[in-house]
Amino acid sequence: MTSSLLIPPTSGGSFLLNKLKGIAKDLLAITWIRRIYETVNRVFLESFGSSRVLTHFFYFVSFITFNREQAAVLRGRRNYYRNKRRDRVTHVELRRNIHRLEKGLIMRPRRDVFARDYITETIEFYEQAVRQCQHSPGTMDQGEMDWSHDVLTEYFRVATGEDATVQAARARFEHAAYEGEFAGKVPYVKKQLSDMTYDELQSLVMQRRSVRWFEQKQVPRELIDKALWLGRQAPTACNRLPYEFRVFDDPEQVRTVSSIPFGTAGYGHNIPAIVVVVGKLESYFSPRDRHAIYVDGSLAAMQFMLALETLGLSSSVINWPDFEPLERKMQKTLDLELTDRVVMLVAVGYAHPEGMVPYSEKKGLETFRRYN
Repeated sequence: MTSSLLIPPTSGGSFLLNKLKGIAKDLLAITWIRRIYETVNRVFLESFGSSRVLTHFFYFVSFITFNREQAAVLRGRRNYYRNKRRDRVTHVELRRNIHRLEKGLIMRPRRDVFARDYITETIEFYEQAVRQCQHSPGTMDQGEMDWSHDVLTEYFRVATGEDATVQAARARFEHAAYEGEFAGKVPYVKKQLSDMTYDELQSLVMQRRSVRWFEQKQVPRELIDKALWLGRQAPTACNRLPYEFRVFDDPEQVRTVSSIPFGTAGYGHNIPAIVVVVGKLESYFSPRDRHAIYVDGSLAAMQFMLALETLGLSSSVINWPDFEPLERKMQKTLDLELTDRVVMLVAVGYAHPEGMVPYSEKKGLETFRRYN
């Protein structure tokens, strides 16, 4: 009775053999498909990538490839000029020009007359900011307003010449009558105050790893804010800080946002908080600066993540692909403007005590370092 239920050896062997043959055929088919795909790609890229003329022709025909970024850059430039007439929390054009004044103030030797070509424009930006502070108190970043006032005060203190343009700007500055007091937010001599050694910094940098397994506990917002405070100290072109850090810590929203990029498959469900770094293209009037949002946003994100480490929190960078279906989904989910470009996502939380991280051997110095 028992033997009648057994599969005959010949029958079982044949079934297994046929199964293995099927797998082998599938693998062979996949290999050939991959090879054909790579061959077609190589021929295509060798042809159209061989000259800028052919490349231009290709993207003229397949314009959709970078259409979103092109549209975002153009819309950003449009919004830059539109915003100059609006009340805003931060005035990027004022920030840029005030920082330019700072760079003039620190020059060695400092010229007797400098900033003639943009001081009038700077005062126009300043007057608008003062009017906003007077008519709509609390609607503008107070630190930005105080910094602008102090740098202009210092500029006119050292600009002792009789240049007509500078003197006219001085009169308008004084007439604006900003009510704030001088807070000393002007260039100063940097001092080496850090007690941290290279070995201590190395220890912190080596400690930071991309963590994907977290404890299921809430991340205190005050710790995220402390880390962001250090993140904002990262260098940024003309001190514009052209980014936002969109923080999500509601469990349902975290699940929704973390499920959008490709890179969270398999672990997105256990992320306690997620941060979306968003670049603001409306911060620029010229397409030459279109990459600054990615550079500045990434610099700030790195300092943010190192700060998290010192606070007992771990993180993982989640790559954001420039893929139109995902772009549309993220734009709708976060209610982003077309000019808002996602730079990356950062998962944040307390590392699970049993969670592992990849070893991730880095390249040797000789592979990426060249002198002169």
